[in-house]
Amino acid sequence: MGFFQEFKKFAVKGNAMDMAVGIILGAAFNKVVNSIVQDLLMPPIGVLIGGVDFKNLQVVLKPAGVNSAGAPTPEVALRYGAFINTAVEFLIIAFSVFVVVKFMNRLLRGREEPPPA
Repeated sequence: MGFFQEFKKFAVKGNAMDMAVGIILGAAFNKVVNSIVQDLLMPPIGVLIGGVDFKNLQVVLKPAGVNSAGAPTPEVALRYGAFINTAVEFLIIAFSVFVVVKFMNRLLRGREEPPPA
């Protein structure tokens, strides 16, 4: 069997198509969660703690400057604000996946039980 025939057989299987749909929806869901965290959740929290933008929270280890050859050197910093945003995004996605799996398990459990006699 040729390479393209084998690929065509793989691509039209239900599992491959389901996986492709899942990946596309997952990427879109990631963008939505990213926007929720950065645009809706973190700005009010930043205002409550003193007008801080979480994206800009950092500890500068080495400020930007110019080296001995006259070339600019970039700033070196620990950007813990960006990490906090990413951690909140992870928690939202993990909770969402948990809810979906729990819902699917409940649906599948209901389907497997025999009807009462």
